[in-house]
Amino acid sequence: MAQGNRPGNARQSRSNRRAAERERARQQAEQQARERRQQTIIGLIVTIVVVALVAVIGVVVYRNTHKNTAAQTQSTKAAYSTMRDSSVKPSTASNTGGILFSKNGYGKTIDDVPTIAIYMDPLCPGCGNFNRETDPTLISMFNAGQINLDIHPMSFLDSSSSDDYSSRASSSIAYIADHDSDPSHLLSYISNIYAEGFQPDEGSSYQSVSDAKLKQQAIKAGVPKSVADKAFERTYQKWLTAINTYTPTRKELWGSSGSMSTPTVTVNGTMIDLSAISTAGLDLKQGILKAIGLKESQIGDSSALPSIGGTGAPADFTSTESTE
Repeated sequence: MAQGNRPGNARQSRSNRRAAERERARQQAEQQARERRQQTIIGLIVTIVVVALVAVIGVVVYRNTHKNTAAQTQSTKAAYSTMRDSSVKPSTASNTGGILFSKNGYGKTIDDVPTIAIYMDPLCPGCGNFNRETDPTLISMFNAGQINLDIHPMSFLDSSSSDDYSSRASSSIAYIADHDSDPSHLLSYISNIYAEGFQPDEGSSYQSVSDAKLKQQAIKAGVPKSVADKAFERTYQKWLTAINTYTPTRKELWGSSGSMSTPTVTVNGTMIDLSAISTAGLDLKQGILKAIGLKESQIGDSSALPSIGGTGAPADFTSTESTE
């Protein structure tokens, strides 16, 4: 009898095993479902946290950027107001701290010709190099009525001399512009103080240049002695100090370094990348001619006007058009 019951027992055992396997499978399925739900919940939480963090970071960045931009704008406005409202400044000064003129006189511009603005410090070696390479050409175009000029004297390099050379020279530029009605004298004076052998070195190599020596260069340029005698009293020092604060805040004058330096040159208000001139294989004279659209053979020809006129943007240095 016991042997007769064995098949039934085997079937029952297999049934029990299958039931146990199904139960284990059910439990595993439930466990996996719980884990998936937990992972989903965790994923949602992580997503919410990340989104919240991104939002917070965005708000912080926006606020800081907005704050910095607002502070920069406020700083520029304050510096501009100080310069504009300076109690002592040249009557020939423009609203941006320049001295604008043409062959027709100070404050007078010629229509349909470009305005070349030059931001300079008398001690700046780069400014001296720019002047020596381009000044004869600029003066010829000036005399022919082919350009307007806008000179911006600065004096931030006083600390690179032992006797405030930059302020003394820049203040004399402003004084001469305000008291000698012939702007050609001013241009000649600037050429004289940038001349090789006269412009001093900056920093530790600086050797003092007296007011008397600067005065000699002014008289040599045609400035009346009565004007030259008083040109070195630093009459416009407060105005120059305000310019040194205001001009570097003007973003349109910032180079690739994110700051303003001298020399800076603009044509019809657009900054010229002086390094791009060299990269294009041109010297500074050729670069200026290319920028305004004038051939070298047309320099000093009053009947030939620069192609960009009085409002056009300066030409691109990457083009291959000749300036000959």
